Amino acid sequence: MILLKKYKWTWILLALCVIMAGYLLWGAWSKPKLPVIRPVESFSLENVDGKNVTLEDTNGRVRLFYFFFSKCNDVCPLTTFRLSQVQDELKKKGLFAKDATIVSISFDPERDTREEIKSFGDKFGADYSGWYFLRGDQQKVMDLAMNSFKILINQDQTGNFVHMDLIGLVDRDGQLREIYRPEVTATEIAQGVADLSKE
Repeated sequence: MILLKKYKWTWILLALCVIMAGYLLWGAWSKPKLPVIRPVESFSLENVDGKNVTLEDTNGRVRLFYFFFSKCNDVCPLTTFRLSQVQDELKKKGLFAKDATIVSISFDPERDTREEIKSFGDKFGADYSGWYFLRGDQQKVMDLAMNSFKILINQDQTGNFVHMDLIGLVDRDGQLREIYRPEVTATEIAQGVADLSKE
């Protein structure tokens, strides 16, 4: 009893610390999950090695989807560089290739041959063990971009493209969970992938 009185404020402070720690842990555990936006349509596209890759082939891993064309001199190189930073962050977290992948899909198959898109990926240090660069029928790719990600792609009379610069976050089951805009940093995107991989 004497000890209790003597160290009364110490015990109160300790109890408050325990309560605060419990509150913080509860907040972390009860972090709301990202809502399911829509399922991603199935696809079959060609990778840089000439092999077909389907959505189902990448199931079981969290994925980042980006639509690009290698002749772009505007946003595509910048966003692909940001994805290379995401790749590095995911490697540091031990998630790349095993639990998370990046999928870059060209919508300019006429100019983006396998060799061209591999050369484009090489410029950004792409690790093809977990970063897919894909190509295929232009209309099917544009439909996939629009129907699954609501990404608009338009080709003008000169053959150049205007498109939305967005990255889609897709869960292990092939469901779109988030759309990242250009202002979102590589660190934030990598953390979003890491959080989703825990679900």
